[in-house]
Amino acid sequence: MRDVLLIALFAFLGAAAAGLAGAVVLRMLRRRSLTVSLTVVAGVTVVAMLAGTLAVARAMFLSAHDLTVVTTVVAMAAVVSLATALLLGRWVVARSRELALAARTFGDDGSFAPPGGEATAELAELGRELAATSARLTESRERERALEASRRELVAWISHDLRTPLAGLRAMSEALEDGVVADPQRYFRQIRAEVERMNGMVGDLFELSRIHAGALALTPTRMSARDLVGEALAGAGPLAREHGVRLVGGRVEQVPIEVDAEEMTRVLANLLVNAIRRTPADGTVAVGAERREDSVVLSVTDGCGGIPEEDLPRVFDTGWRGSEARTPPAGAGLGLAIVRGIVEAHDGRAGVHNVSGGCRFEVTLPAAT
Repeated sequence: MRDVLLIALFAFLGAAAAGLAGAVVLRMLRRRSLTVSLTVVAGVTVVAMLAGTLAVARAMFLSAHDLTVVTTVVAMAAVVSLATALLLGRWVVARSRELALAARTFGDDGSFAPPGGEATAELAELGRELAATSARLTESRERERALEASRRELVAWISHDLRTPLAGLRAMSEALEDGVVADPQRYFRQIRAEVERMNGMVGDLFELSRIHAGALALTPTRMSARDLVGEALAGAGPLAREHGVRLVGGRVEQVPIEVDAEEMTRVLANLLVNAIRRTPADGTVAVGAERREDSVVLSVTDGCGGIPEEDLPRVFDTGWRGSEARTPPAGAGLGLAIVRGIVEAHDGRAGVHNVSGGCRFEVTLPAAT
């Protein structure tokens, strides 16, 4: 037993000395190629084994012949180990260079395709992660392009919509100034109406800018969906009577929700105004609220006759106002974009689909516990 312990001690001391020397060499070469590091590791392994063997051989007083045999065997093992390390290192480095070359496409066309051929598990996983990142970047770029195009359209439409009332205000003010107006009070009422319209457009722009900047501060409070719908119906009542449209509170369940009451009232108000303006006289606009699993769905159904299928994905885009035949001249096309921004700030989602005789806008919100 004592001999075994001595052999283990001498072997450990010899291998430890080789290991420490190898660690120093690896630290000095840590910035070099992986092939060099693998070669050093293989060399350290062989040298450690040789050092331990020589230490034990001297301690056990082996013959010169036996020591030569042991040394020869270790040398042959070293040759094979070093050759294997070199081949493995060159293969890994080649796969790494192929991956790096493929990754350069991020700066060209923005796409990435993992290189073909076999690779280590780590390199294969890295390739999959780069491919997933490339897909996300592509989606982000597409959203950015769509948003930029939407902003350009918005600027063009807002400029056009502001130019019309400004021209009217200028003409009416000049007429009043020249004293050629037979009924000044009618002009004053028209000027006030145009100013109110422009004020509403500016307010919508400010709200949308807060949403896009992430500066929409919410103050959630627990309330009933029925109370929220009731307030929205009361606010939209005068406009509905003016257009000859019936407002109906259909299936409105008494379900609790936790929302910012002011912002969510604006959501329903925008949907109701949009529905009333697009519903013909003697038509009906129905509002509903119901619970579906862990969500509360608020819905507004109008009688607009439906939205073309190709326009449905763009309904909530900034500046969308539909076809000229369906869209009245009022409004800058910001109402539904504001609806989506406020709903998404509540961790909800807004959607629309056609129903018989019209379309239904749905706002899905997390249900309060």
